Amino acid sequence: MTPARFVATMGGAGLMRPAPGTWGSAVVLPLALLGPEVCLVLAAVLAAAGWWAAHQVLEEASDPGWFVADEGAGMLLTLAALASVTWVGVVAAFLLFRLLDILKPWPVSWADRQPGPTGVMLDDILAGAIAAVALLACQAAFPGALS
Repeated sequence: MTPARFVATMGGAGLMRPAPGTWGSAVVLPLALLGPEVCLVLAAVLAAAGWWAAHQVLEEASDPGWFVADEGAGMLLTLAALASVTWVGVVAAFLLFRLLDILKPWPVSWADRQPGPTGVMLDDILAGAIAAVALLACQAAFPGALS
């Protein structure tokens, strides 16, 4: 496996069936234990590495199911919004991110239509950012709700 394909599949998570995007999101969940700052840094690193990998392995604007670096980066961005790591918070973050990634509300749908690696990566980054903002708002409005 080439380095670009390793990054694109997040070490093979994208090759798991069914629902490789869900597996790509799930594989980063334990990283929540490292805290929000580390998740934020890892999201940025994986976004940059995923964008590089997309340039190496994808043709045109295609986004095959096995390419899951975008899901990993978006999920890490979502996890960075958790004030404390609890199973309720991690499950809420996971479900919210996957819902936004699958339903693709605007602007996620707009980003999904962008050509090339930018479009492949940007839709999940935006889904992660929207999920993060929603989690932050929930924690501010209802302290302890995700505990």
